[in-house]
This record gives sequence, C-alpha cells and structure tokens, in this order.
Amino acid sequence: MDDAFALLRLQVEWGADEAIDLDPIDRLRPVEVKTVPLGRPALAAAPAEPPKGTPGERALSVAAQARTLDELRDALASFDGCALRDTASNLVFAEGNPASPTLIIGEPPGRDEDRGGHPFAGPEGQLLDQMLVSIGLTRGELMLTPVLPWRPPGGRPPSPTEIALCLPFTHRLIALLKPQRIVVFGGIAARALLPAAQNRRRGQRGWAEASIPGMHQALPILTLPAVSELLKNPPLRRDAWARLRLLRRTMDEIQT
Repeated sequence: MDDAFALLRLQVEWGADEAIDLDPIDRLRPVEVKTVPLGRPALAAAPAEPPKGTPGERALSVAAQARTLDELRDALASFDGCALRDTASNLVFAEGNPASPTLIIGEPPGRDEDRGGHPFAGPEGQLLDQMLVSIGLTRGELMLTPVLPWRPPGGRPPSPTEIALCLPFTHRLIALLKPQRIVVFGGIAARALLPAAQNRRRGQRGWAEASIPGMHQALPILTLPAVSELLKNPPLRRDAWARLRLLRRTMDEIQT
C-alpha cells in the first residue's frame, strides 16, 4: 500500500490530474496493421433517376401503356405529374358496365364524388338517376366517368394545364371501352373533348362528332348542361329532357 501511495503521489507531482483508463496502456506495443483486399471499392447505390420528359409527355406515355381498365386505374393512381392527385381525397374512376355502348362523361368530381370515390354521387347523382329512369335506363346499364379523375381544391374550375394532363387518360379510357356514343354533361367536359368549332355549336340540338386518339373513327357526342346546373336551374331541364329523348331514340333505332 505504501508503494501504491508513493506512486500516486509521484504522478500528482508530475502533473497528472485525471485517470483515463483503469489499466495502464503499453504505448510501446506494436500496432496491428489491417490489410485491405485489392479491388474496386464498393459503389454506393445510385440515386433514383428523376422521371424523364414533361408531365404531359409522361401522361401520354403512361396512359398509352395501359391495356385494361385496371391497368389504367393503377396508372392514374401512381401518376405524380398532376398536382390535383395530392390535394384530392380520392381518385374517381369510371364505373358501370364496360360493355355498354354508351359512355357518360361528367364534370370534374365534386365534394361528394371526392369523398366517396364514385362518379355522379350525392344530390347530382340522384338527379342523374331520375333522368336516366325517365328514358328507361339505369346507371348500371351504362359506363360513367368524370372528365378529370381528381377534384380541384375547393371545387374550383380546373386549369387548362390540369385538363391537358388528365385528358390522355380519358382518351385512353374511351379507346379501351370502345363505346358507340358519348353523352357529355357540362361545358368543361365538352370543351375538353370536342373541337373548338364543334364546341361553339354544342348549344344546338343534335349529335356532334369528335376524333378520339386510339379510335379508328369519330364518335358521336351528345352534350347536355352539367348536372349541377340542372340541379340549381330547373328550367334547363326541359332542353336536357329533349336531348335525353334523342339519346333514347338513337339507341332504339340502332337496336331495331
């Protein structure tokens, strides 16, 4: 013990004021050298490449690759080129009978469609159902879809850019369904699908024609006011009723 205290006193006199380790370190011990095997060092994983092309070019490419309705829905759900996807609550995709010769295209989704993810929902959907029943049809016999799959924030009108980004998917939907005719509700959907000259005359009664990418011939299109307008402005329903009767006559003439 006396020797230990003597050594401790000597270290304090030399200036040692703290203990680093419990055991002494042999500074003169040879250091073991680790060898590194020759060869190329491991490369870090390359970062994911950003999508190529503009959002519009990507929309055209992604939509064209869809071969079925399920593939088209998945392509829409994963498409990140349109900001509407990030602000909407749900994707609103086409529903109904894919074999139907009649496709109904409506305005961008409203609040009820956005909440439930189904086209023509809420009071507007109820009115559409009543209109269809009046000419002997049900929505289960038809195919229904909005012109855009996502609701713009606050229900505002979509911008031309947003329409242009979503339109390739609508065109691809039409090409996959191959309907004989299209019924369009609302000015936004009509302007998106009809040429400018035809769109200026859409207020006239009768069928217009539109060339759809992926279709071999032009499709007849019948335009009506938006269901939301019919709900708020009952006098418009008289003209809508006349056009629905034209749809019924056209369907009956083709069946006979």
